[in-house]
Amino acid sequence: MKSTVSRQFYRLGLANTLWTLIIPALPTAFGAFLMRQYFLGVPKDFEEAAVIDGANQLQIFGRVYLPLVTPALAVLAMLVFNGAWNDFFRPLIFINDPYLFTIPLGLNDLKGYMATGSISVVLAGVTMSLIPVVIVYIFGQRYLIEGIMMGGVKG
Repeated sequence: MKSTVSRQFYRLGLANTLWTLIIPALPTAFGAFLMRQYFLGVPKDFEEAAVIDGANQLQIFGRVYLPLVTPALAVLAMLVFNGAWNDFFRPLIFINDPYLFTIPLGLNDLKGYMATGSISVVLAGVTMSLIPVVIVYIFGQRYLIEGIMMGGVKG
């Protein structure tokens, strides 16, 4: 028997597509908590100055808050990407087509029937699967360090 979520994906025509993996991975409770805490750390003086300058709430968010929370958004994006990249069970449930398998499912498929596949092929696949994660970290490292520095105590 299929779960309620998978029934909804079938009704929307999203079954056996990569969108069934992307859409549920975007909103997370951890992301809401992280962003809330980061927004609480932004001084209210910036908002008050923007209100005095005549900005509305959307302009305040887009021109004041969004540039200030870019490091937190980058850290959240890296964490969500890493979690989704390594996810095994959601693709196992929603993806049936071997051509749409994610890296963990593909690595499991490389093992072969009853783990009779070549271990060297599996380890080569694991090594290749690390490349996108390392690239994301290299490009996001600047924001990660910036976020750590903003959270530090200034003397």
